Amino acid sequence: MSTSNNYIIGVDGGNSKTDYYLFDLQGNYIDHLRTGTCSHERFADAYASTFRIMQQHLNELLLPHGLGIEQLQAAAFGLAGADIPPQKEQLNGVIERLGFRNYAVDNDSFLGIKAGSEKGYGICSINGSGMSTGGITKAGDRLQVGGVGSELSGDEAGGFYLARRVLRTVYDSFYRMGPDTSMTAPVMELMQVSEKSRFIETVVEGATKRNLPNTELMRILFAAADQGDAAAIRVIDQTAEQLARSTAGCLSNLDFSEETEIDIVLAGSVWIKAESPLLFERYKHYMSGWASPYHCRYIFLQVPPAAGAVLWAMELSYGQPVNSELRHKVIRSIEQVQAEQNAAAKSSYFH
Repeated sequence: MSTSNNYIIGVDGGNSKTDYYLFDLQGNYIDHLRTGTCSHERFADAYASTFRIMQQHLNELLLPHGLGIEQLQAAAFGLAGADIPPQKEQLNGVIERLGFRNYAVDNDSFLGIKAGSEKGYGICSINGSGMSTGGITKAGDRLQVGGVGSELSGDEAGGFYLARRVLRTVYDSFYRMGPDTSMTAPVMELMQVSEKSRFIETVVEGATKRNLPNTELMRILFAAADQGDAAAIRVIDQTAEQLARSTAGCLSNLDFSEETEIDIVLAGSVWIKAESPLLFERYKHYMSGWASPYHCRYIFLQVPPAAGAVLWAMELSYGQPVNSELRHKVIRSIEQVQAEQNAAAKSSYFH
């Protein structure tokens, strides 16, 4: 068995899948394991299942290399469901029970900062199936704004929310004195509804069964906005405002006083794959007022967020952000692994 403490692990644990990456401190890729979710929110016995599942998968990753957790120099975990202090305390307890001592645990939004910013600090706005905002200062202080899936915390963005806003807009035009919208016809066709009297029944059934066509509904939204539809533009503008409020609020509640330019990393499928520039344009408009006096440098995250977990673990080991050469070495390795996996998945799908 190896006795060297030359290894680190980075974990990106989402609501549907978890990626475990094993690297050495020279940035050499050792191994990777992709599994189902480890989120406590997905299990009846919550944190007990998170501990059991992570222990099993860490053993699967480490034992073939003659390694145990005690031989890891550091680890970083970006986990869905690490949203409020009691959850983070429970997850810290899980990680310590697993045997880790030099580690970081936080919401997966923080991985975007480590993956997207060369500095290793700044703000990350996640706009994917849901939304969350995380900030890290140069000194390492962290703050999460929103991300609990509730309008109580301004989580009024993400594909899940936007799809429902489209359906609500159409329903308002039918029965709640809302303006006419060009989204009505394509939404009715998509939902396979021929009469407005059947619309809400179909929508509620789809919401209950969790099979609403969220991606297609968003495409209808952005296409209508590009064509000047006032109702669609209003939905996008309202979401841009909420995203900017969370970003600027995170910025103003952290100490970036020594900075003149702040890295704002934009991550998640809605930010990255939006087929209209309107959302980003309106977001920047709101940010220009609320982020003053800082200048914001916007970075669309094109690298896997899991790279942020590995880089964060390395940062814990070295006591400072890794240099550019090592950073890009790690990112290239993870991109290659994920590209090979995606190609294999596509091949198996067609065979």
